[in-house]
Amino acid sequence: MKVIQVRKASPTQDGAGVKISRVADFSGAMLDPFLMIDELKSDDNADFIGGFPPHPHRGIETFTYMIKGGFEHQDHMGNKKAIRGGDVQWMSTGSGVIHSEMPLATDEGMHGFQIWLNMPAKDKMRAAIYQDSVDSPLPELVDEQGSKLRALAGQWHFAGQSVTSPLKELSSGGAIADLTLAANGTAEFDLSDYDLAMAYIHTGSLDTANGGRGHMLVLDSQSAIQLEASAQGAGVLLFAGNKINEKIVHYGPFVMNTHQEIEQAIADYQSGKMGRLSL
Repeated sequence: MKVIQVRKASPTQDGAGVKISRVADFSGAMLDPFLMIDELKSDDNADFIGGFPPHPHRGIETFTYMIKGGFEHQDHMGNKKAIRGGDVQWMSTGSGVIHSEMPLATDEGMHGFQIWLNMPAKDKMRAAIYQDSVDSPLPELVDEQGSKLRALAGQWHFAGQSVTSPLKELSSGGAIADLTLAANGTAEFDLSDYDLAMAYIHTGSLDTANGGRGHMLVLDSQSAIQLEASAQGAGVLLFAGNKINEKIVHYGPFVMNTHQEIEQAIADYQSGKMGRLSL
């Protein structure tokens, strides 16, 4: 396995004071088509109770995955869903979405991810699309070691089997999976059909340099990918996708290709052209 780069998630805050660990690249140089991976992990409600009140997006796709705890998603298109442990939710925001994500009352703490993907210029002004897995449980595969792969998005091959998530239309063929490795468990993947492959360690550790929790390994997708857990096992979020290779201009919740498009997004939001969310 060839590791091209290692990135350590950095602590920060977003929304109404939600504490997160973030890996981001808005240059398009390294993580394309992914822009940002936020991990929310805390047993202290004060770290996330403020949630993400109503806010806009344009030009990106947002992907939420919950391991434990949950959020209630609501948007101006009329979608209102509780996203709990094991669920995912995807929005291809296109020309604009107003939405909120507020934590569900729970005493189990929270662990989940909010992920941004870029959209190619030709799709940035199309109508928004929404999908979740609440009524369609995500498929899982288990190998003889007891390791498990949950297909969050796209198609995956694991333990001699293939599985496809019901969410399969992510930008640039994006694919995401949650891999749970047993103690000293191993897994191999062929992601040579993709330009990009990454592994983010969210639980336990891998038996490799920089394989500790909170590390993102950017991998050579054209080489065989071999992951081995330490004696404590590991939880790893896997990413694959194809590069967009377009100029990125980022301002807050908007990701476009020119400064003029950003200015138009701000004007459209302020004038109400993106819609309004009634809570």
